[in-house]
Amino acid sequence: MPLLASRVRNSVSETTTPLRLGVDPRFTDRERQPGLDLLRALAIIVVVIYHAALFGFKLPGRVDRFGWIGVDLFFVLSGYLIGGQLIAPLTRGRPIDLRRFFARRALRIIPAYFVILAVYAFLPPWREYPEMSPLWKFVFSLQNIGLHGGTAFSHAWSLAVEDQFYLLLPVILILVRRWPRARFVVPCLIVLGGIGLRAFLAWQNLAETGVSFRGFQTWIYYPTWTRLDPLVFGVVLAAIEKFCPRWWRRLMNLAPWLLLPGLALIVYALYLGEGDYLTAAAAIWQFPLIALGMAALLVCAVSPRLVLRRVKIPGAAFIASIAYSAYLVQKLVIHFVAQFCVTHNIVLTSAGALCVVELCVYAVATILFLAVERPFLQLRHRVAPRPSRS
Repeated sequence: MPLLASRVRNSVSETTTPLRLGVDPRFTDRERQPGLDLLRALAIIVVVIYHAALFGFKLPGRVDRFGWIGVDLFFVLSGYLIGGQLIAPLTRGRPIDLRRFFARRALRIIPAYFVILAVYAFLPPWREYPEMSPLWKFVFSLQNIGLHGGTAFSHAWSLAVEDQFYLLLPVILILVRRWPRARFVVPCLIVLGGIGLRAFLAWQNLAETGVSFRGFQTWIYYPTWTRLDPLVFGVVLAAIEKFCPRWWRRLMNLAPWLLLPGLALIVYALYLGEGDYLTAAAAIWQFPLIALGMAALLVCAVSPRLVLRRVKIPGAAFIASIAYSAYLVQKLVIHFVAQFCVTHNIVLTSAGALCVVELCVYAVATILFLAVERPFLQLRHRVAPRPSRS
């Protein structure tokens, strides 16, 4: 089921804290990692800015148009964190406990997801768009297949991508365990296969002015098989950390030299997509380049050689905790705030209006987190506790 990196745990710290009851039950017996909190908080902030712009809350220079990359950052984080959960027992010679894994995932993401899905299903006037994909697609996490923009709850496409990926990942890891060479072959096949598939689909959807945007949305942007790059890079980082500690130490030491190249890759990938028309090069190469850049940022966030791992940004941990709820409710809240602004003659393009949107999203997300997410996280802590490290 759905996974945004915002919906998953922070990486396990080498040191743990005594059992205590905090705001986020996932951290009752371990410390947070400030670097990962910061990345998760940034991811949800830019995604909300991007979606707010679709409803008129635009920033000067339209810099909001780049906010979609926050989803790719979520994917990299998710691959690293959830992949690490699955890989950890393999490093100790133990099999993957699939029942515990799926029980923990279900208690983590299903309750809040179905609450918001019920709102969309039974309160059509609240939707941001009248049209919505069939309900059964959302129930079975297939809403990203055949999807196009301008439909209600369309942002749940990324949750379907993660659901489908995490159904397959345990099978892939079991294969890798039995055939060690697969640990190199499988990630390469997925990434290179994605590049080849995007090239084929871009060619299939060429128009006179470049790749058809509608075709790009339906066949390249939303489907799982063309969006696996960041998830795979995240899992690869987790595998290096767990199986190849020497390589991981080298990555940690290289982190100060990866920050600028990582940012440069992201900027160049975004530059490929600039212009009046969508080019085939952008459709093919944007996603793997952004994923590689985001993976570099993740390495920088967890490296002890950089301050990102040590310095706690005020509010980042809280925003990171409610990021999943914020992702779910964002378009409903943005839609209501837009209607309020229009009714009261408030200019949508003002900085104040955008700040109000962000604050309203986090306020509603906090309610959803405390009322739905947190109780089920507490239940998960009791019925499907994290396995011991021994």
